[in-house]
Amino acid sequence: MKKIVFLVCSALFMIVAQTQAQTSNKKSKTEKNMAEGTIYQFKVEDLSGNTFDFSSLKGKKVMIVNTASKCGLTPQYKDLEAVYKEYKDKNFVIVGFPANNFAGQEPGTNEEIATFCQLNYGVTFPMMDKVSVKGDDMCEVYKFLTQKSKNGLQDSDVEWNFQKYLINEKGQLVKVIKPKTLVTDPEVINWIKS
Repeated sequence: MKKIVFLVCSALFMIVAQTQAQTSNKKSKTEKNMAEGTIYQFKVEDLSGNTFDFSSLKGKKVMIVNTASKCGLTPQYKDLEAVYKEYKDKNFVIVGFPANNFAGQEPGTNEEIATFCQLNYGVTFPMMDKVSVKGDDMCEVYKFLTQKSKNGLQDSDVEWNFQKYLINEKGQLVKVIKPKTLVTDPEVINWIKS
């Protein structure tokens, strides 16, 4: 009798363990699939060469903007920094990606870009490694931002420096803002505050 009880208990234990393992695997696959449609799947390097993991921004609204130091729109750094300072403690972050795709307006090294941003505009929002935001060498983050098949919202082209991509608290792309539209535009501020 003890043997039968032991065998039944062992069999039940194995069934429960197997069910838990299957549930755990399904949950991992679901989480992975959910991350694939969000900005959270990406890890990049910042201007200092440190890893920046977008999954650390879960629960925050994110604005991604391609920047340049020698562009007519470069003064937008001032407003970007002001808005970042005002809302960074309210679950909002700006992430800058320097890019040299438009008329060679970001020719500097990462170190030169960091110095320029700090000295001229006091930039404290996260600035990433210089990347390409269009063409054959487009970085993976911008492939996500510009391809509906990856972001689930829309296809878009990066038209010029300082184009803005708005990401909601779930890591999903929700809006593309034209380069000349300032971060202080009511449409943007209302989105940050909503």
